[in-house]
Amino acid sequence: MSKKFVLILSMVSVLLFCQMGLVYGGVPEITAKSAIVIDATTGRVLYAKNAEQRHYPASTTKIMTLIIALEKGNLNGTVTASKNAASTEGSSLSLSAGEQLKLLDLLYGMMLISGNDATVDVAENIAGSVPNFARLMTEKAHAIGAVNTNFVNSSGLPDPNHYTTAHDLARIAAYGYTNVPMFAQIVSTKHKIIPWAGKDHDRDLYNENKMLWLYNGANGVKTGYTEVAGPCLVSAAKRDNLQLIAVVLDSDQMWDDSIALLNYGFSQVKPLTLLNKGDIMKTIRVDNGKSTVLSLAADASLTVPVSDGDKDQYHTVIEAPEHIAAPVTAGEKIGVVKTMYKDREVASTDLVATRSVEKKSFFNLFWGSLWSVLTFFIRNFA
Repeated sequence: MSKKFVLILSMVSVLLFCQMGLVYGGVPEITAKSAIVIDATTGRVLYAKNAEQRHYPASTTKIMTLIIALEKGNLNGTVTASKNAASTEGSSLSLSAGEQLKLLDLLYGMMLISGNDATVDVAENIAGSVPNFARLMTEKAHAIGAVNTNFVNSSGLPDPNHYTTAHDLARIAAYGYTNVPMFAQIVSTKHKIIPWAGKDHDRDLYNENKMLWLYNGANGVKTGYTEVAGPCLVSAAKRDNLQLIAVVLDSDQMWDDSIALLNYGFSQVKPLTLLNKGDIMKTIRVDNGKSTVLSLAADASLTVPVSDGDKDQYHTVIEAPEHIAAPVTAGEKIGVVKTMYKDREVASTDLVATRSVEKKSFFNLFWGSLWSVLTFFIRNFA
């Protein structure tokens, strides 16, 4: 084997390791001032670098703006842009004062091309003003554990009192994925067309988050940049039912940093199926039924992320009655089984009846009662 070939092979190996984002020992090499990667299901931190350090979030702020809008807004309701919204500085959806769009369209404009004007429109529609909306954002952040965060606007424009941490942003994004319907759908959308009143064409929006094209399984979340914040990115990817969140703040190489973090994260966790759909989880009594017992089965499989040494941190909790009155229909929800990570619920599925149980007829009840009385007298007086 020639020295030249060995040299080329070595260079290729180095390039592959750089793409994987690994250095000696398997720890990612990150240029960002602050960084973190977590498992969204449990919140477990897989890697962190200055993750509790305070930073300006720039447009990653819009992740919380989206969450509040999805939880409190009427997505199909029409929103009229104010002069205040239309004159908002920075990245823009080019709204005109008086222009009307559905709230849902504004959310796509806000998340795909980072429209600051759209965030003001959303804030005024839901809370009456941007300051009122920012208070809702901060309250929500604190409620989900992002206590080192304070918002004063809906867009992420710089303000000394508008700050967060990498860990808090990861918590906020994880909450969106695990608790907010339509969150994942919006932040993972690559391309969206929405109306543009007064124009002869619609708005053609392409997501500014390149991770959606660069990374296998990428499904979010939001880019950000201002001079004081530097390049910022909250990214996410889902593989084998494992949802990871990565955050880099003030990063010279935010795409490479994010790829390195996600690669490292997926090397640290693996899927574990705790139960499969159809597994029998409990047997209960049936009152006044033609059958006296009934099995309850899991309605769906439950898969959780595990890393070395934490499998024992999971346990299941079954919530179901000890007995139920007939009639019962096969597939009917009777209870629920919850998966707990330590003391936190991370997944659940319904417990359903495995078969139907008919109610006893009057004739069955009469002769059953008579037989019980006869049996009693025979045993005690014969």
